[in-house]
Amino acid sequence: MPVENPWLCHGPMTKEPAQTTTRPTASRASAGSGPIGRTPAPSTQERADRGKGERLATRRSVHAEWQPRPDRSDPVALLEEQSESRVQELVPIRYGRMLVSPFTFYRGAAALMAADLAREPRTNLTVQLCGDAHLSNFGSYMAPDRRLTFSLNDFDETLPGPFEWDVKRLVASFAVAGRDRGFSTKHRALVNLAVGQAYREGMQDLATRKRMDTWYARLDVDEIKSMLASSSAAGRDLKRFNKNIAKAQTKDSLKAFDKLVETTADGPRLVSDPPLIVRLDDLASDVDRDSLEATVRGILQTYRRSLQGDRRHLLEGFHYADTARKVVGVGSVGTRAWIVLMLGHGSDDPLFLQAKEAQASVLEPYLGKSRHANHGQRIVEGQRLMQSASDILLGWVRTDGLDGVSRDFYVRQLWDGKGSAVVEAMDHSALTAYARLCGWTLARAHARSGDAAAIASYIGKGDQFDRAFATFAEVYADQNERDYAALKEAERSARISTQVA
Repeated sequence: MPVENPWLCHGPMTKEPAQTTTRPTASRASAGSGPIGRTPAPSTQERADRGKGERLATRRSVHAEWQPRPDRSDPVALLEEQSESRVQELVPIRYGRMLVSPFTFYRGAAALMAADLAREPRTNLTVQLCGDAHLSNFGSYMAPDRRLTFSLNDFDETLPGPFEWDVKRLVASFAVAGRDRGFSTKHRALVNLAVGQAYREGMQDLATRKRMDTWYARLDVDEIKSMLASSSAAGRDLKRFNKNIAKAQTKDSLKAFDKLVETTADGPRLVSDPPLIVRLDDLASDVDRDSLEATVRGILQTYRRSLQGDRRHLLEGFHYADTARKVVGVGSVGTRAWIVLMLGHGSDDPLFLQAKEAQASVLEPYLGKSRHANHGQRIVEGQRLMQSASDILLGWVRTDGLDGVSRDFYVRQLWDGKGSAVVEAMDHSALTAYARLCGWTLARAHARSGDAAAIASYIGKGDQFDRAFATFAEVYADQNERDYAALKEAERSARISTQVA
């Protein structure tokens, strides 16, 4: 009986060159994507004029508006359609996690918002979009220089598109979180305005910088600590921040080894904790272990080709030990995600890799197909473009499964200083400070691929942009609550099944 398992392949892996594989696309290329030539770049004034011209086509005030159209798609139907390509036994877990609260629902509803934004007026100011820039998709991680840095950290939906889609997704996430925390209308307004203000001021600053300075700009945790130290709530915020950073700094492969591995007669093996963690042997017990290991080695070998030479050399110093399927996140639940245990000079020298299925971006139906033939590569290239420093083992691979379906994956380290804000512990002042961090960080990510001067000129220096997006955030939070209620009703009527895990 065929096993639903993309790691098991009949025959050799699909061969892929390490360099970019592209295909024609309807997506608008991000700024600066043309060939190097003799034509000089537009002047700063020309770029600013372009941004002002965009105001005539798409007024800034229009971004405040949201009203569902009579023919808006059934939100539950869209989620069901998205679930068709996922591991069916895990889909109830996804619904269960989304139904914890309107905020967790929002985290899993990127496809719904993409469908909504596609029908609204949009600018032609294109950047590399995150595609799911909600507040929980920002956090810390170890940069290659081993400094803990803060940035976007989820790029499953990345694709070029209008800059404001990411901003709307981000600001609305703070409105939803503010309601989840029980904040007053006044305090939510201050938080929502802080996101737009930080994005606007960040883009204004980045528009004046040299290209190389913008490229290297990043926010390290030491800088955040200095910012908090000068705030009015320094003592309380610093204590919470230091606690979160200390926790993130311990999240490495050794910590993962202690938590996820047991010692057996066959050596270190991943601990099975179904349905959240299931070892590959348990998913495919009828397959010979030697053949199974050979297959996984072949996949790792193919992934290895997507890495730079020095990083391939680093990876070759580790040998394969074990693999398990692991449920991750909220919106990602049901997509195939694997953790791979590798060992270097012994059990005290582990490396954990995570291979996560890369399906088409939820933005593609509205912005056109990716120029990358492999969605794993789409994610990796988008992440490298939006982050000033990325995981050195970030790569991609394609597998041919026993069910005859080819699937794309991207690969990264499982834990490498990864940390996220504990929103449920924040008061309104802490959430406002976090909103500023996320707003600036998103502006920096957009400035790397887009035209910062044109975007800054479109936004302007006043607060009209901030107010428009803050207004949108609240009305879209209303829509999110209606969609959440629709999923609750689908559970009540047994249209969908849920599982708490």
